[in-house]
Amino acid sequence: MKKVLEVKDLSVSFHTYGGEVQAVRDVSFDLHEGETLAIVGESGSGKSVTVQSIMRLLSMPPAEFKSGSILMDGENIVAKSEKEMEKVRGQEMGMIFQDPMTSLNPTMKIGSQITEGLIKHQNMSKKDAHARGVELLKLVGIPNPETRINQYPHEFSGGMRQRAMIAIALSCNPKILIADEPTTALDVTIQAQILELLRELQEETKTAIVLITHDLGVVANAADRVAVMYGGKVVETGTVDELFYEPKHPYTWGLLGSMPKLNDDRMELQSIPGTPPDLKDPPKGCPFAARCPYAMKVCDAHMPEYMESSTTQKTACWLLDERAPKVDPPENIFAGGGK
Repeated sequence: MKKVLEVKDLSVSFHTYGGEVQAVRDVSFDLHEGETLAIVGESGSGKSVTVQSIMRLLSMPPAEFKSGSILMDGENIVAKSEKEMEKVRGQEMGMIFQDPMTSLNPTMKIGSQITEGLIKHQNMSKKDAHARGVELLKLVGIPNPETRINQYPHEFSGGMRQRAMIAIALSCNPKILIADEPTTALDVTIQAQILELLRELQEETKTAIVLITHDLGVVANAADRVAVMYGGKVVETGTVDELFYEPKHPYTWGLLGSMPKLNDDRMELQSIPGTPPDLKDPPKGCPFAARCPYAMKVCDAHMPEYMESSTTQKTACWLLDERAPKVDPPENIFAGGGK
């Protein structure tokens, strides 16, 4: 498959009164045409900052690109001017934001917010853009699109607002769609509908999707590959099957262990003890060492290199070093109680 996005050694910081917050540290991953890459991790792990960096949506200052590159079709978009990025956003890359009620303009009709990009990037007339807007609302499953296109966001339900956000993001047929926790504020029935909609649209358009989430249930249903982030770093990447059935990093084990198990009568939710690291003064070694029950002295002192378990899976963990003691993942992290 054609590679449409490649992030290499990306580091992004925020300069605050309290000091420099190193929100993203040496993050690397790639994305291929027609696939869905899920980026998972708890709040504060750097997921949203990473994708906002890709879209160049961070205010600079206080944000700063410290190092690295973001290649789209081989071209480094970090070096582009703001005017050049205006041509990329919407046309080459679209984004579905986390909360559609705060992302949609409450003073503009839904139709105006959809047609804005069509007029700017596709050079459509207002009439043609309006007709395309109706088609897009119909495509994302909104009933009576001819009427709905003239309504305001407050007249839509939560699920309909999210569908409208998807219509806006897809209006110019972007190569890359970034979905930042697109189902967080929705009930489980609507979540399933939104994920199914994204899957259907992807099959039709071959759009590559970056899905940001902390919900591993969403990952299981929607993703092809997964990047696990912690403390501003990617600690493990692999296919969905590798993540769920052959996880290697203790943090990934913790995430899987915190998922409710349908076959567990105790109904006792597991958690990861401790708190995430302070990214104003990040640890020298593995960011998860302070919370890891298997941590060794080397974990505190040195950040491990990525070690490959397969052609698609790599993990930054000293436990995979041949000199480390043998540690098996806890059995309770697997849905069936074991591998």
